[in-house]
Amino acid sequence: MSASPTDRIDTITLDEATVIARSEDIEKEREVALRDLVEDNLFRPVRAGGEGHSGPWHVHLAIVDGMLALHLKDGAGEQAGTIGLGLARLRRVVRDYFAICDSYYKALRRASTMELETVDMARRAIHDRGTRLLLDALDAKVETDFETARRLFTLICVLHIRA
Repeated sequence: MSASPTDRIDTITLDEATVIARSEDIEKEREVALRDLVEDNLFRPVRAGGEGHSGPWHVHLAIVDGMLALHLKDGAGEQAGTIGLGLARLRRVVRDYFAICDSYYKALRRASTMELETVDMARRAIHDRGTRLLLDALDAKVETDFETARRLFTLICVLHIRA
């Protein structure tokens, strides 16, 4: 997939209204995902592009009525539509990811190097599974790459956190 300078997310924000509190570990993951995503990504919304909009894009992620909403603004700051994704297919993997992250953060504090590596490999495998599911959900809606979808999956997980 060849990318032009407009086929990218320039700014991404999260709907903070749904989040009551986050642990320090989750907050660090959110910050890294936001920074890395804006630094290097491929994002080409199919419908918005077909309607004459072009990036770089501002994306606002929110959960609305149990669905993931990617609210888009184009490079000129104009509203470019919303991409809605059902979250049913992601619920289990998000739940699994939370569980393994909890184990990982506990292991960071007290596990041996070998135990930590084992938990980290499981965490990465679940994250990769979630990324592939997200790529499937975005198919025909957004052209993107694995690394961009990976960072988006991290941010989707952050949106699911309720204190």
